[in-house]
Amino acid sequence: MEISLLIEAIAGLVIVLGILIFILLKPKNEKKPKKQIISSSKPKENIDLDSLRYIIRNRVSSKKELSDAVDNIIKYHGNIPAKLGIRVNPQFDAYMEIFVTLCRHPNTSKDIILKLDKELVKLNPSYKTEINEAITKGLNSRL
Repeated sequence: MEISLLIEAIAGLVIVLGILIFILLKPKNEKKPKKQIISSSKPKENIDLDSLRYIIRNRVSSKKELSDAVDNIIKYHGNIPAKLGIRVNPQFDAYMEIFVTLCRHPNTSKDIILKLDKELVKLNPSYKTEINEAITKGLNSRL
């Protein structure tokens, strides 16, 4: 008699375990409220330095796009990392490329170039000579 009681107990536990596994693995069909995404009419601008460099490198960028890119460079990336002794920081190469490319761009104007020059020199006085050299190099390479 004890064996039949033991078998019934094990069978009952297996059934309860099966029900619990079924409940655990059953897919939930509850409807969760969707989050509302508030989007403005103006798309988000990419303000990382690589995106801004791409805008300046793009030969078909308009004067307004160039001006906006320069404004964002000044606003978000205006501080160039400090010099390493008397050497310039390796990250300055990106800024040098920006100056040269901006000077060679067909839709650029003197106002855009001068704005970038004055603001970066104001924010980074230790790079004044390097910035002037980059602008001179860009202007001399114009076609």
